[in-house]
Amino acid sequence: MSEDKPHQNLAIIGHVDHGKSTLVGRLLYETENVPEHVIEQYKEEAEEKGKGGFEFAYVMDNLADDGVQPQTQEHVFLARTLGIGEMIVAINKMDLVDYEEGRYQEVVSEVEDLLKQVRFSVEDAKFIPVSAFEGDNVATRSDQTDWYDGQFLLEALNSLPEPEPPTDAPLRLPIQDVYTISGIGTVPVGRVETGTLNTGDNVSFQPSDVGGEVKTIEMHHEEVPRAEPGDNVGFNVRGIGKDDIRRGDVCGPAEDPPTVAETFEARVVVMQHPSVITAGYTPVFHAHTAQVACTIESIDAKIDPSTGEVAEEDPDFIQSGDAAKVTVRPQKPLSIEPADEIPELGSFAIRDMGQTIAAGQVMSVNER
Repeated sequence: MSEDKPHQNLAIIGHVDHGKSTLVGRLLYETENVPEHVIEQYKEEAEEKGKGGFEFAYVMDNLADDGVQPQTQEHVFLARTLGIGEMIVAINKMDLVDYEEGRYQEVVSEVEDLLKQVRFSVEDAKFIPVSAFEGDNVATRSDQTDWYDGQFLLEALNSLPEPEPPTDAPLRLPIQDVYTISGIGTVPVGRVETGTLNTGDNVSFQPSDVGGEVKTIEMHHEEVPRAEPGDNVGFNVRGIGKDDIRRGDVCGPAEDPPTVAETFEARVVVMQHPSVITAGYTPVFHAHTAQVACTIESIDAKIDPSTGEVAEEDPDFIQSGDAAKVTVRPQKPLSIEPADEIPELGSFAIRDMGQTIAAGQVMSVNER
């Protein structure tokens, strides 16, 4: 791989046991990112546990011709809701159906129907017949699918369009942790999501509402004058003490500080909940590095997931599988941004009872 290629974030989605881990393991192995001896070690462990033949994902991968299953539908819907726009569809386990083109076309048709339901552009999706287990069409073209003349998986990944780094947006750097380092002082650590961080910048941390001048920036143990989107950095700000800021704060320019929400309107998708969700429900919202209990003050509308149109105004409740517009009140200050302005800080997951029950995007923010 070329050193100067930009990093891309990929989400591998799909139903349980449909081969996600196997595919990633195979891809890493074929591109020489996993040493041979590590694969051999897994092979031995797998055989000892009666799982011989699975050295790539370390999980039994023996379900055959399932087609589209519920989790696949859920994940596609979630991907669309959270703003993922590029889709590569690996039709896996072709070895279990003897690389039959007819079965491949059936599954392609099912997936196309699913993508249309959530308004994904079918024309932009790539469909690839693969066997993660055997390695067909993963890192090289397979002679088992001579009826297929499209890209193999690695080609498709390498030809994804390069996203424009959001350097023109205002700086937003969610804080992951805060350290005290002798000789330097207080060092907040985090990843630049948008904009740039430069030495000499005047910055503001919200919602803690403190600020100062950036004295030094460090990346990979080297001092640098500037950090851009995707860079993980530690930095020191004049006048900021360890107790002044905390995980979940967002650093931004003093003249354009991060938004702090009194309430916000959001679009949510309920994935799994044992009963129903009504106004007053207060789970934990995970947004960037913040984890804040938030109350769903009102359920304003139920949305038809296939069209995005309002299906029902002011419903009494929502449940698993529903999409809705809601008004949310954080129980303590939370910095969050509208997704159409700063998408990197406009998405969140909702967790309760030890599981992710919903996810969503911020539509608008009523500031504190």
